[in-house]
Amino acid sequence: MRIKVVPGDFLVEEQVHLALTASGPWAAYRVRKVGLTTLEVQTRLAAMLNLSREQVVFPALKDKEAVAIQFAALPMGLAEVIEGVGFRAQRVGFLRQPLRPADLRGNAFTILLRDLAEGEAARVAQRLDELGRYGLPNYFDQQRFGSLTPNGDFIGKAIIRRDAEGALRAHFTQPFLGDPRVVLAFKRTAATLWPDWPAMLAAAPRPSNYRSVLTYLAGHPQDYRKALNLIPQRLLSLYLAAYQSYLWNRITGAYLVRLYQRNGVQALPLTIAGQALPLHIGPAGQLLAELSSLRIALPSHQATFQAEVAGIVQGVLAAEGLALDDLKARILKKAYLAKGSRAVLLIPKEMRVDAPLADERFPGRLKLLVRFVLSPGSYATLLLKAASLPLPEPGEGRGEGQDHVCPIA
Repeated sequence: MRIKVVPGDFLVEEQVHLALTASGPWAAYRVRKVGLTTLEVQTRLAAMLNLSREQVVFPALKDKEAVAIQFAALPMGLAEVIEGVGFRAQRVGFLRQPLRPADLRGNAFTILLRDLAEGEAARVAQRLDELGRYGLPNYFDQQRFGSLTPNGDFIGKAIIRRDAEGALRAHFTQPFLGDPRVVLAFKRTAATLWPDWPAMLAAAPRPSNYRSVLTYLAGHPQDYRKALNLIPQRLLSLYLAAYQSYLWNRITGAYLVRLYQRNGVQALPLTIAGQALPLHIGPAGQLLAELSSLRIALPSHQATFQAEVAGIVQGVLAAEGLALDDLKARILKKAYLAKGSRAVLLIPKEMRVDAPLADERFPGRLKLLVRFVLSPGSYATLLLKAASLPLPEPGEGRGEGQDHVCPIA
């Protein structure tokens, strides 16, 4: 099975509560983008309109590997239609205040699955129907972990450990998912020059924040903490969010292993960011009622957990060389670990799978058109991965045999 063969194969449209007014200090725009991340669109809009990035407000981020329709708030007084390479923004009304993540209601997906064998198409369609009825664990998917280094380290972890030099070194030298070619070339050079700040500055892309940070380091060679805080807040926040999400996945996966084992529920291993996490199969009995109301806190120094989860949190953090009180970005001034909790169970809404058709891009193969709606912060790619996993033979994956699914049980 293939997804995102061409941009039009994967469409996501935000569902947003818009409190539109006849006039206001902000204007709401419906933005259609292709081949760009939301942050790239934000940067281009700010440059085109002579605004700061903070004046271009998107309540959520979308990656570049899809056609995305989302909403943004801009200061009033701008053109009704704003266009640039890869995006078009259409004004839809005015707002009293900019859009916030709390305004998001969900995301509607229309996805074309390609290159399917006949039996595979039937199996995937059946699994999608089951997932629409029984749900799946609400893990953070791979897109969340673009800053995971090739050797499996997180910049966010270095920040939590107050290792400003290590965080800076990874920021300057480690290739990340989505890095442009010019940035990848610079990082390869920087890895050989570290910590020759003037030489790295000479090699840094123009213009870029890398130059700002290196200019400071050239004059203050050992002031790693101040230099780290010169990285844009949005990037530092993403670094922290990636590590926090990784921890949440591990904690939730370990807890689900215990629940599945106690309830005799079948599970399969689903690999995300190098971790094998459990995925239940089928109805899961009375356990679904418990899961549907279960939330687990995003790990931070102020988070609280029920007794059994608290023990798992302690074990997960100990394996990372941390304790709960360590989970605070003490060396940063403007970026923080998120607070709050996340639903453990994701149940897609409005699931619809059309009959398979011949795939014109892969002769002799089939394609499936799939539509569904997910809650904010959940991942369509996770749902598709779950639908494509091969099912175990009857009797496999039950009870004590699930220990291999997640090693933190």
